[in-house]
Amino acid sequence: MVSLGDIQAARERIRGAIRQTPVLYSEILSREAGNQLFLKLENLNVTGSYKERGALNKILTLTAEERARGVITASAGNHAQAVAYHASQRGIRAQICMPEYTPLVKVTATRAWGAEVILYGANYDEALEEARRRCRAEHLVFLHAFDDPAVIAGQAPSAWSCWSRFRIWTRWWFRWAAVASSVASRVRSGKRAPRCGSWGFNRRRCLRWKPRCSSASQ
Repeated sequence: MVSLGDIQAARERIRGAIRQTPVLYSEILSREAGNQLFLKLENLNVTGSYKERGALNKILTLTAEERARGVITASAGNHAQAVAYHASQRGIRAQICMPEYTPLVKVTATRAWGAEVILYGANYDEALEEARRRCRAEHLVFLHAFDDPAVIAGQAPSAWSCWSRFRIWTRWWFRWAAVASSVASRVRSGKRAPRCGSWGFNRRRCLRWKPRCSSASQ
């Protein structure tokens, strides 16, 4: 279970290396939905995704010995580019296993950030298995795209800034509570929901759910 303290630590750890993306009101979407809708522009990050947050937080928790060994992951896109970019920025060798169906634009972008790309398997699960095999054989450090406490803690601050956009102070506890009643997150495969869309503060606990979802697109 990822705690509020883990999220706060991750927020400080990645501060300065991740862009402070804005939360902007959308006139058109608000009119279409009949409600006030705001957009968190995570596409303004260097690799164009919130995935940078979790990947970087995980990388920054590695020991010197682990960094020297190099890292490996399996991903069909955004996590791949995030790991490639932040690993190369710190001189860490990175291998990325991607399914053979991965669009060329994503393969090219991942290679451009300095990672070694291995195209393997007909789907994400097969690429993941190959990454784990290489991890064992070459004694690399495995960076899971979502099933890792450090990755989860690193993603969560993107939601923190959404909540803080609408915060108020209460007289009963010296902590803020969200005025916004809900957060809509892109949950095509359920990866971001446990990190962002579903966590809120209840005293000292961070609440989230574990969705049942497909892992077809990581």
